Amino acid sequence: MRWCKADGRRVVDHEIDTQFVGMTANAYEPGEEAGYWHTHSEIEELYVFLSGTGHMGLDDDIVDVGPGSVVRVGQGVWRTWRSLPDSPGQLRWLCIRAGGGQIAHMPNDSQRDADRPAPW
Repeated sequence: MRWCKADGRRVVDHEIDTQFVGMTANAYEPGEEAGYWHTHSEIEELYVFLSGTGHMGLDDDIVDVGPGSVVRVGQGVWRTWRSLPDSPGQLRWLCIRAGGGQIAHMPNDSQRDADRPAPW
């Protein structure tokens, strides 16, 4: 895993060599904000908030976020975020990015082997 020098994020999607999934681990100090908006045309992002309190800007909406909040952001949606000045600590979150194609409601590419013994 490596740190992204530009903005202090931890980037793992270049290290684990997945085909359609990437992830960053992020932390902002109380009162810190992104300072920019961004959008994606092909990938979607899932934000999983772990600690602290903050806001996400999603197009024209503002969403309160904190521990346990999960926000899915689809293609074409503008997004930004900030840690509230009175946050009890760093706003920490994982951003999971996915691309490729739509995932089936029930995966149709799996198979089971009931005869294979458990390793323990």
